[in-house]
Amino acid sequence: MKNILCTILMALFSISLSAQSTESLYLSGKGTDDAVMWDFYCTAGQNSGKWTQIPVPSNWEFHGFGHFNYGHDTKRVNESGKYRYNFAVPAGWKNKKVNIVFEGSMTDTEVRINGRSAGPVHQGAFYRFRYDVGKLLRYGKENLLEVTVHKSSANATVEKAERKADFWVFGGIFRPVWLEALPQNHIKRIAIDAKCDGKFTMDVFLDKTVSKGEIIAQVKTLDGKLYGPPIRQNIGKTDSLRLTAAYSNPALWSSEFPNRYEVKVTLLKDNEEQHSITEKFGFRTVELRPGDGFYVNGTKIRFKGVNRHTHWPTSGRASNRTISLNDALLIKEMNMNAVRMSHYPPDKHFLEVCDSLGLYVIDELTAWQYPPYETPVGKKLVKELITRDVNHPCIVMWANGNEGGFNFELLPEFARYDIQKRLVIHPWLEEENVNTYHYNSYGVGTDFFFQGNKVFFPTEFLHGVYDGGHGAGLDDYWNLMLHTPLSAGGFLWDFADQGVVRNDKGGIMDAHGHRGADGIVGPYREKEGSFYAIKEIWSPVYPEGSNFLPLSFDGKIKVQNRYHFTNLNQCSFSAEWAKIDYPSGKVSMIKTSVDVPDVAPGLSGILKVELPDDISHYDAFYLRGFAPDGKEIYTWTRTITSASRYAERLVEKEGTQPEFLETAEEARYTKGHTTLVVDKKKGIISKIEVKGKTLPLENGPRFTVGNFKVSGTEISGDGKNVVEFLFKQEGDEKQLRNKIRISMLPAEWIEVDYSFDVGGSYDQIGVTFDFPEESVKGVRWLGNGPYRVWKNRMKGVTFGIWEKEYNNTVTGQSWEYPEFKGFHSNLYAADLFTTYGTLRIVAEKQNLFLHLFTPEKPEKRNNDNTLGIFPDGQLSILNAISAVGTKFKKASEVGPQSQQNIFISSDHTEPLKGKFYLKFEP
Repeated sequence: MKNILCTILMALFSISLSAQSTESLYLSGKGTDDAVMWDFYCTAGQNSGKWTQIPVPSNWEFHGFGHFNYGHDTKRVNESGKYRYNFAVPAGWKNKKVNIVFEGSMTDTEVRINGRSAGPVHQGAFYRFRYDVGKLLRYGKENLLEVTVHKSSANATVEKAERKADFWVFGGIFRPVWLEALPQNHIKRIAIDAKCDGKFTMDVFLDKTVSKGEIIAQVKTLDGKLYGPPIRQNIGKTDSLRLTAAYSNPALWSSEFPNRYEVKVTLLKDNEEQHSITEKFGFRTVELRPGDGFYVNGTKIRFKGVNRHTHWPTSGRASNRTISLNDALLIKEMNMNAVRMSHYPPDKHFLEVCDSLGLYVIDELTAWQYPPYETPVGKKLVKELITRDVNHPCIVMWANGNEGGFNFELLPEFARYDIQKRLVIHPWLEEENVNTYHYNSYGVGTDFFFQGNKVFFPTEFLHGVYDGGHGAGLDDYWNLMLHTPLSAGGFLWDFADQGVVRNDKGGIMDAHGHRGADGIVGPYREKEGSFYAIKEIWSPVYPEGSNFLPLSFDGKIKVQNRYHFTNLNQCSFSAEWAKIDYPSGKVSMIKTSVDVPDVAPGLSGILKVELPDDISHYDAFYLRGFAPDGKEIYTWTRTITSASRYAERLVEKEGTQPEFLETAEEARYTKGHTTLVVDKKKGIISKIEVKGKTLPLENGPRFTVGNFKVSGTEISGDGKNVVEFLFKQEGDEKQLRNKIRISMLPAEWIEVDYSFDVGGSYDQIGVTFDFPEESVKGVRWLGNGPYRVWKNRMKGVTFGIWEKEYNNTVTGQSWEYPEFKGFHSNLYAADLFTTYGTLRIVAEKQNLFLHLFTPEKPEKRNNDNTLGIFPDGQLSILNAISAVGTKFKKASEVGPQSQQNIFISSDHTEPLKGKFYLKFEP
């Protein structure tokens, strides 16, 4: 009885003070963060065959019930869940119309109130549905809600469209459930079309015919100020009517300036207020112009988008507003402006967040692939989709299924319910005026896509899996899109790894092998390297120039304004100049101002940076950009001090030369506590010993490519006793400039200098060593970081001092980021911390890469496209590195930056060179 009284008090508290407003009573939580316990019985699988409790909303698998299933699973139990919940209804609702509303339930849902059916079984998981239960309720008393949810649908087309799919499929009431009480005469729904020119059209639908009445609509700003006069329309024996108005210079909605208004719509009958509702909306016009592009408010735009599943590793499809907000903020942080709902309508709160933050949305009717929903159920679900979502300004188009799951008989239904008559696309299909084909190779194809005559935007491209795709290849794709007039951008696949915490498998994180390991962020939104690469590539401000700032820099930086609606002078910038002392780890900064010019969207201008007294006193320059809302656009880095100049600070070269002994087999250097032994037969370092402790750096330096053999040995160096090895490949007598030089400097540094005289194409090239990985504890380095790079994903890293502990992360299989292993760019210096001591490496040549061990191969990969190609050693200094592909494409198909490295061997060119120093401190 106490629980019933509490429920009544909560209901009364939640009822609006205005008697004419819709009154709501939540029977569940509004999300997973405030879920309400209901009685629950699972018919099969874990914890089945007994009544217990479960939080609602939820997917029952995450609370120890039933079976986990991925869409491609062929063996399924397809259990059902039975729910019971006791609730009280205020006595004052007796003369009102009362509906029970389900925001989403997987999949077939039967509802009973006090033992009586509320209506037909609802089929379709991702759609809001309601029943009129007014005649079934006991007002002012306890009521019993009983819900049976069948995980598998009895409708074969619903089952195949929603559950025979390439994603996890769950069961349960996974979105909120509530009661709504309305006056007998009430507004059923409204549909708004507010154009960028101020034209306002609104259809008002009444629950039943009203003969003598009036509709009054008042638009307001979100802070409550009246905007324009009220719109009034008499009702003449109808259950729907259209209101129109015109507003002068409204603040428009776009992804960059998501301005919104709200309209309060009131129904009067016999001059008495019957009911009112309030809806937020935005003035904006979206349109596809055939043979031209996609336009928002008269401006041609390109989508910088991503696909997003509603997914959380401990709750599945059950979500909450905080998850929606954080996901949208992460998407915006990557400088994206669009998101596709894949492959179903999202939670209402995600669309509300997209409205408020500014993200263009493709809202999708579910159908993973063929077959789609059959027409009768499809018509019902299209109606439920659009009547719920029609007024969201973020939605710029609808998707009628996905990748062949298209029922073209449903097209008239979209137009029927959408007052804005938005574009309806069929993702993956080339249509009359638009092409959204998925996973093209770079530059494809003849009379198609990049070379076609239709507006194109792939609704899925650069399919990520593990550490491939996404930011790897995007720079090339995006540059080509920018220079192709018919490109409207595209949508990466996809946002987050779909990992599931398996309570039936000891709590492991299960991404179902390669199928769910395709996110830019991890299951808990851990950021992969692609996150920052995308952020830089899709930056709406693009500074031109190289990554090195010459001493002749005059403070002028040419920038492209790639915004669609924002003038560059609405952004702000700051300049920072860094002095970096690597040994101590100290970085000192000064800031200078940046003058920002008036540069309209799509044009270029000059940023004027205030210079310090002498830029040669600084090692790096950072340009920080901030959007009009104050959030960071990106921080661009330019190095000032070259690697060779910086090496002079770290490597002491003066002093007494080491003792040098030479035999036919070896060259031995001794100085202080250090002994260096060079194997003259093999051309490698055979021993580094300091204070009696040997560093197990073995079998190197050796070239990472070719089959080189020592063809000659010389001792040179003006008394410095440099051992110089000449190498040749078998059968090639012309290669005379393949050299490795090894020596010890007076301060006990080991100097390695090498050159290649090779021509041809290579995945990677440089020199490498063997080193025991099990001894490594961590690394600290000066260079680009903190993430590793690929040849086709060089962006998204920042020059500075970085440090990370050893990890054995396999991207998308484990989620400790940044990954320790892989290629690291722009090496200046590095300290490798091991159980033997510290090995310091200093680069004297610009743009060398540090290869820190080779990542393990994912256990359940579908191919080797995303593995990268590494040297056979564990520790390498490289001049060039490999690219990676995507889930469906080899690297060679992903663009120019994804090709092998090409080297020229000619008497007219210098050979490829590198130089670095080693020092071991036990």
